[in-house]
Amino acid sequence: MTRIGLLSDTHGLLDARVFEHFKDCDEIWHAGDIGSAEVLQKLREYKPTRAVFGNMDSGDVRYSLSEFYRFKVEDVNVLLTHIGGYPGRYNPWLIPMFQRECPDLFVCGHSHILKVQYDHQWGFLTINPGAAGKQGWQTVQTLVRFTIDGKAIENLEVIELGV
Repeated sequence: MTRIGLLSDTHGLLDARVFEHFKDCDEIWHAGDIGSAEVLQKLREYKPTRAVFGNMDSGDVRYSLSEFYRFKVEDVNVLLTHIGGYPGRYNPWLIPMFQRECPDLFVCGHSHILKVQYDHQWGFLTINPGAAGKQGWQTVQTLVRFTIDGKAIENLEVIELGV
């Protein structure tokens, strides 16, 4: 079993409560708009971290990461990106990627709207953890925690940090 801590859209703010909520996680995933190389470094020093750059990232963050990241955790194929959309409203450039190799889990950020939804057309789970930072219009900082056990994605928890 692999325990995952998922966040997005920190925009340079890494709330100290993230470390408490992710203390039992094996990995951290960041779905872009990290905001600074310092945020990425702090996450990497704390736990193994997988991340992609977002549209607001520049400099060292953008050059050290990719826009799309495909990887496998246990038996789950994951596609991580920043600007992705959701079932029925994906960004058009993703469709050819899904046609070549459909993930089991699709993770994105960007909207600052926490959403977990199963896509029946493509047959995978989509997760957007919302925004862990304070930049933007959202009123609650959010994180997601879950486990991967073989092929199963389980025990999904939404964590609200407040404003």
